[in-house]
Amino acid sequence: MGSVCFIIDAMVTGAMLPRHLKSIRESGIADHLLPILVTGTRPHVRLTLIEQRYHTHCLITPTKSLGARLNQAAFKSQAEWLIIALQKQPLPASLWGSLYPQLNAYMLDVITIGLAKPTLTERILRRLLANALLLPPYIAVRRAWFERLGGFDPELDELNAIKDFLQRLHACSTRLKSYNGQLLREVDDTASDARVSVSQSAYTPRL
Repeated sequence: MGSVCFIIDAMVTGAMLPRHLKSIRESGIADHLLPILVTGTRPHVRLTLIEQRYHTHCLITPTKSLGARLNQAAFKSQAEWLIIALQKQPLPASLWGSLYPQLNAYMLDVITIGLAKPTLTERILRRLLANALLLPPYIAVRRAWFERLGGFDPELDELNAIKDFLQRLHACSTRLKSYNGQLLREVDDTASDARVSVSQSAYTPRL
């Protein structure tokens, strides 16, 4: 797996911030190994406690917009993949273990990670209306592609900065794949079946 850094904004996740961090750290491979940058606008004792408990690093910039905060964190990290929280809803810890292997797919620039399979109406809206793009809980973007797109627009407000970035991803020739909880489990189950098949065929008894 390529190097990974999580970026989570305290203003976006709000009171759910600890749940995001708990989910990431309980995923196994991320236990004290993968860096987590928490961005925000206000210093708080709670953030100091969160830093210690979840082994994160907080970047507090009172005058910066959301886009500027996320860009600063992205450029501070040297990781190959940036996994950015886009809304309050965290992901279950069980899904992260299925997602990490997908970051080895060199034919992908971006992975959007959702909780549930989108309905037919949602899929149609996504194709027809750029403004109807639904915010996934997380997005994993290759650093090189993030820099190519110029990151988030620091001039836009919180919601529009995220929507604008997603719209540019869909408008460009981005090698993008969307996963949800069900699909990630199916990928994980397929990989497990393949490993079992390989192990069973590794020994062929002689007659």
